[in-house]
Amino acid sequence: MRIVAAIMVAIALTASPVLAQAPPPKSYSFLDTVRESLFGDVYSDPSRWRPLTLEGLFTEGWNRPWVSPPAGEGGAPRQGWLNSFDGVFYRLAVGGGSFAHNFNDNGNQYSGAFTVYAPFSARFEVRLDVPFIVSNKVESDNDYHTHFGDIQITPEVLITESRNFSQLFAVAMRIPTGDKDNGNGFAAMTPTWQFWWNAWSKLVVRGGLGFQLPYTESDRTRNNFLANLAVGYYFTPHDLTPFGDFVFYVSTNLTKPVDDRGSNDPTLSFSPGIRTHLGANWYFLGAVEVPTTTPKPFDYQLTLAVMKVY
Repeated sequence: MRIVAAIMVAIALTASPVLAQAPPPKSYSFLDTVRESLFGDVYSDPSRWRPLTLEGLFTEGWNRPWVSPPAGEGGAPRQGWLNSFDGVFYRLAVGGGSFAHNFNDNGNQYSGAFTVYAPFSARFEVRLDVPFIVSNKVESDNDYHTHFGDIQITPEVLITESRNFSQLFAVAMRIPTGDKDNGNGFAAMTPTWQFWWNAWSKLVVRGGLGFQLPYTESDRTRNNFLANLAVGYYFTPHDLTPFGDFVFYVSTNLTKPVDDRGSNDPTLSFSPGIRTHLGANWYFLGAVEVPTTTPKPFDYQLTLAVMKVY
């Protein structure tokens, strides 16, 4: 009787939908992984998301489509802010413009750019930044010179990701498609480590460290150490449009030359900013960057952008 009872319990446990072992994850080919990440439904079922571990960096997530992660345990969503490091993956496009007052002590600078984030898998993403116009005065004739900017292509790899914390490694590759009149026209590699942390309730802390390493040497292209730290709090729920996911944050950026080709004085700036969900996955973003060290690249820079999550 004991043997029969044991067999019956084993059968019941195996048949139970709650206690039965979960089926193995679906296997994807490389092309299927890329297609699902770029064009699939990555938002409707957050339960498909899986954490990524450091131990599985080279074996886990590369052949699994990217799925938009759920909010942190405190309720903070994973979203991007202007003038701050990301630390997370997105699938979206954003376009906007900037106005820098008293740029290099000679008039103003006007610029426009768009950015696309394209995930190829749960581990790998590419960011594309295209500054389609940059205009400022040049001392040679004290007139405005308007050109295309320097394109940046940035491969990114998620190192780890959990509900409350993620970190990634990115290498921005700057292509000299712009002009030196606007401070562009040089190539550089910028490796960065970035993080995102839902520290408490809907409070988010993000930032990272990195280096900007130009290929060429001149007074415009210095080897720079970069540091970013941003803190913000989400005040409203996602569906309270046009003020959904309303966040106020302050982003701090430090740039310090680390070569011997000139002054090594750092540049420290603070950028108070906002982001809000307008509806239908459209967002508005704004930030004002204010340098606090001298010499100042500008008095202040206002950036406004509109973003679409797709």
